[in-house]
This record gives sequence, C-alpha cells and structure tokens, in this order.
Amino acid sequence: MFSLLPVLMLAQAMPEPPPPQPQEIVRPQRVEPLPGQLDQVPVFNSNSPELVGSEGILLSTFPPEGMANPEAHLNFGFEGRFDVFAHHVFRAPNEDDLRSLYLGIVLYNPGDRPVTVNVLQAASYLSQPDAPFISLPDWVENADGSVYAGPGSRVTNDLLRGQRQETFPPQIEIPPGEFQLLMNLPIPVADLDPPLNGRSTLMRLSSNGTVYAASLALYAPVNASGQERAPTLAEWQTLLEQGALSTPRDRTPTPPEQTSGQIIYGRVAGVSQGSSWQTQLTDPDSLYLTIPLSEPISFGLSTLLAGRLGTEQTQSAPMLVRYPDTAYQAHGNYGVQYSIQMLLFNPSSDASGMGSDPIAVCLETPIKEDGLAQAGLRFFEPLPNQVFFRGTVRVRYTDDRNLPQTRYVHLVQRRGQPGEPLVTVQVPRLGTRLVEVDFLYPPDATPPQVLTLSPLGDCL
Repeated sequence: MFSLLPVLMLAQAMPEPPPPQPQEIVRPQRVEPLPGQLDQVPVFNSNSPELVGSEGILLSTFPPEGMANPEAHLNFGFEGRFDVFAHHVFRAPNEDDLRSLYLGIVLYNPGDRPVTVNVLQAASYLSQPDAPFISLPDWVENADGSVYAGPGSRVTNDLLRGQRQETFPPQIEIPPGEFQLLMNLPIPVADLDPPLNGRSTLMRLSSNGTVYAASLALYAPVNASGQERAPTLAEWQTLLEQGALSTPRDRTPTPPEQTSGQIIYGRVAGVSQGSSWQTQLTDPDSLYLTIPLSEPISFGLSTLLAGRLGTEQTQSAPMLVRYPDTAYQAHGNYGVQYSIQMLLFNPSSDASGMGSDPIAVCLETPIKEDGLAQAGLRFFEPLPNQVFFRGTVRVRYTDDRNLPQTRYVHLVQRRGQPGEPLVTVQVPRLGTRLVEVDFLYPPDATPPQVLTLSPLGDCL
C-alpha cells in the first residue's frame, strides 16, 4: 500500500519559497508642478528629537536673554494666525523606570496688555491606545471619521473636519508678563510591550498679541502616594529657564547645496512658513483644466529635494528659524493642508452632443526620483511592505444630476503604489465638472505623492 508519509515529511522540510521581488512598471504620462504656493502662516514645528531620550527643551521660540542655555531659544514671536505641530516618540530608558514622559507646550505674553489666543482647531492623540498602527485596506470610506491608523492619521482627520478636541479650551487668556499652558499631556509606556509610545499634536491658533512658545519634555513627577501627576506650570517654567536641549539629537541633515550622495533630510525643530497650499488647476490663461484624453496627467504633492518627480518644484516649507543640527526645510510638510480645485473641461464632441467621458481622480505614491528616468511615473508590482501614506482625503464634486457630493476616503499606500480612484466623474462632452480635493499631509507619511487625472476610468 502506498504511503503519503514520506511525501508529507518532504513537503514539511522544504522551505517556503521567497516572495516575488517587486518589479518596476512605468506608466507613460506627464507630471506637472502644482500651481500656487504655501501661505505665509508660521508653524511652530516640533519634531526633533523624534525619539525623546531625556528631559529638556524640544523647541523654544523664547528670547535667549536670561536663559541658562541661550542656544536653546530661537527668539521668534507669534501674532495673528499660527499653527502648532508636535510629533514625538518616547521609549522607557530601562525596564525599572516606566514613568510617563509629559509633553508641555507653554505660551508667554511679553507685552503690557492681556493676550487672547483662540484655539480654532486642535487634536492630540497617542499611538497607544488612541490610534494604533492597525492594518487597514488600501481604500476605505470614512464618512464619520472613525477610520484611522496611527496618531498622525487621526489628528489630520480631525482637523480636516474642522474639529477641536475637548481636551483643549476654545480660548486661552494670558495676562501681561505671564505664562500659560497650552498642552500638558503624557506619553505613558508602563503597560506596553515594548514600552514605546508616541504622541502627535496639531493645532490652528490665532492670537491678538505677540506670544512666545516652547515645547518641553519632563518625566512625570510622583506624589506622596507614589502616583504620577502632571507637572505644574511652575515646574515647566523652571525647565524652560534652566534646561538644555533634549538629547540624544537626531542625525545632522545634509547641507542643501549637496545634491549628490546620500541625503539626510533631518528632523524639524523650528518655525516653518506655510500652513496650507490652496490652488486651482487650470490651463494657461483659462478658468478650466482640459481633461487628458489618452494618458494620465499628474501633479506633484509634497515634492522635495531629490524627490521632485521631474517637476523641478520643491514644495517643502522654508524654515524661518531652526536649530543648526535640524532640517533646513520642513520636508514632508506634516500638517499642511492641500486644497485643490479643478473645473474639468471635456473638449470632445459627438453628433448628438449628449455624451460624456470618465475621469478618475487619484492620490498616488510613485517611486521617488528627482528627474524622471523614463517618460512617466514608476510603480511596483507586487508592492513592497513599507507604508508611505496613511490618511484621510476629502473629495467634493458635482454628480451626474449636478448635485454637490462630499466623500471622505482613508488611504493606505505603500512605496510605489498606484491609486484607486477617490472618485470617477463623468465629464460631459464640451461641458465641465467641478472637483475639489483636500487633505492634511499626515505625520508618518513619506513624500512625494501625486494627484492624478486618468482618462482610463481608474489609475491602476
């Protein structure tokens, strides 16, 4: 009698075949720079050191006079509209010390009159438990805002909808010559394995007078019963005035004049310029954008040094002030809102004049390159594992009945991934169709991306 046992044993002993290596696919098309530019709104941009290893100053725009470590203070005042972005990670120094690390953001009024700071929108979330990096499908409807993966995905989702988390008050009054806390929140690690956690914060603010700002890191103090408590304003003020920059520092960035060899972008710590990029895509000297009829056309998003996709356009926000060992530009434009409007025009005609043609609107993550090595964008098949984009995109458009529609879509894209359509609209022949795309560039994403218009009905 024939036995299957040797065959089964041989099958069990044989190793699994390795997964197929990603192969490059070239999609012939044009890639254009994105019209418009960043606005002038300053952004308090605290992202270095990303992994906080000690108590200290993360970013201070206070004047250096009277400070124990004047090199830690960048002397930049905010007035009117400004944003606050802070994104930091904390790992317990050892298994015997599992205290939380608190992040504090302090504001100061240097003037002789009270200052009111309006908190227009704001959100702050932890990786654990608020917004873990869960596995999600590449494309998910997100009408109610309940879909997110990671704290960067969740905070940008909230601000895209104009929300202010209840943690933050609508207004903060700062008397002359006094300090106030804008944020005082922990990064807990005690119940996590490994003891590693992160917090992303994004706020849109408006002040009727000059204020200085600082983000600070302090281990949770312990009360008489051994329980952690939040640091007091006085403790934060002492750290601001007596403390030094938090260490260890991130890798020193490559000078911008170096364009060959390995490029280290660095992490951002300073004041960047630009909170939003609002634009209308049109033909030259026109109100319309003629739809492509044969092959896709793409517009660069968050293009950066060595990743301009042939557009020769760097969208990275410039730094108004920065520490010498941190990024020269805000590469990635974390927290910046892109608002893109298109009045699509179909130049085709037919005898009846009643037809229409489909145009797919997609956000995509092509393989990064500065100049296009071939006449188009490059993608991978199959896709590698690295996720390069997690976030919600809003698309507004008029449908076939000429009624306004709004759709929120959460996207997860890997390196070299073409996009599924945010929407496919039918553009009447010799007619127009309005489409608007909005999203905030999410922390933890990796640029660049593109916005693609495809006449093929999809972008795959």
